[in-house]
Amino acid sequence: MNGLMEWLSNVFAPKARKVFANPWIDSVASTMKKVLPFILAGSLIFFYNVFRSYLSFLPNLSVIANYTFGFLAVFVVFIMTHEAMIKLHHEQYQINASLTAIAAYFLFCKPQVVDGVFQIANGRIGAAGIMFALVVGIYVSLVFHFYAKLHVLENNVTLPDFVSEWINNIIPITITLGIAMVLSDVLGLDFYQLILNLFMPLQQGAQTLPGFILLCFVPVIFYSMGISSWVFNAVTTPIFIAAIAENIAAVAGGGVPVNIATSEAVFTAALITMGGRGGTLPLNVLMLKSKSKKLRTMGKICIGPSLFNINEPLMFGAPVVFNPLLMLPIWINSIIGPAVVWLTMHFGLLNIPSKMIQVGQIPAPFSSVMITEDWRALPVYVVLFILYLVTWYPFYKVYEKQCIEEDGVQ
Repeated sequence: MNGLMEWLSNVFAPKARKVFANPWIDSVASTMKKVLPFILAGSLIFFYNVFRSYLSFLPNLSVIANYTFGFLAVFVVFIMTHEAMIKLHHEQYQINASLTAIAAYFLFCKPQVVDGVFQIANGRIGAAGIMFALVVGIYVSLVFHFYAKLHVLENNVTLPDFVSEWINNIIPITITLGIAMVLSDVLGLDFYQLILNLFMPLQQGAQTLPGFILLCFVPVIFYSMGISSWVFNAVTTPIFIAAIAENIAAVAGGGVPVNIATSEAVFTAALITMGGRGGTLPLNVLMLKSKSKKLRTMGKICIGPSLFNINEPLMFGAPVVFNPLLMLPIWINSIIGPAVVWLTMHFGLLNIPSKMIQVGQIPAPFSSVMITEDWRALPVYVVLFILYLVTWYPFYKVYEKQCIEEDGVQ
């Protein structure tokens, strides 16, 4: 175990941090963070509509969701390009490149003009288009990046600065949109559908039991080594958003939701993330009555955030991070939780979420019932709490004994 921990801390974790610090990967991760307010704004409307379904006199605010959640792809392609220009140190292009990305995105979506009216499929600019928006953002960023490296008109003294700036924007804009025009208009390729088909196996794989467990398990492994799980939003957010959008559309069309791998099932319902990633609430409860002064104090400090499914204070304060006695149970719980949730939903023992509510800091089990719209979430919550507790207990007791000895030395 000591050899494994040494390898994880001195070899694996530093290399992983280096990989995630890559400007392209960092740009995608940063994009998912910065588009979150628009996702949450839409989520609040869906949350509000839960109450409106019982209180019909409340005003209809769905238009707000339509212009936040409904425009996610457009926001993402802009932010992705903007972030890439910053990370690649091409700040002079961050606005124009981002605006060009919006134009390129629309071009690739093959809109039509009928009787002077610009028409584009609504689904292509919303949540379903996030993955394509990331691809287009990377494409536009690559064009501007390679052009910037040519240093055209750099140190030119014969032209005014503003003229050089115009030229250095006109050229990459024209190249970017010219390529998009040839591919979409001249060759007639539907790149939106092509990219969607390309990533379909990933989307479908995430909805299987092994795929669902991996989506929940892998981020926790890195989280337990101090690497923020936010970096995985670049992969999980497009999958989760597209999945919940399909569930919403299915219910609106009189069907039933089928996608389990959604942010609502993983985070908002707070069954898998009970107290935070890895089901840490039972650990926090154990710490409240610890015989170790250190653990008891940390338990009292962390219980507030834990009730709202925020476990960073616990992860770094207990600590769980790089603690071999607590890393293993959090890994185990990150398999148990997703497996139980997927199986109960798959076999109809618990409703699959069909509303987009991604405010993950709603205390459970209130959030569990609200998100699933199913009172059966209560016994599922209790069962998972017990399973998490049983997993934590033996490892915690060994660690507690160690902490008590350290308290005695101090």
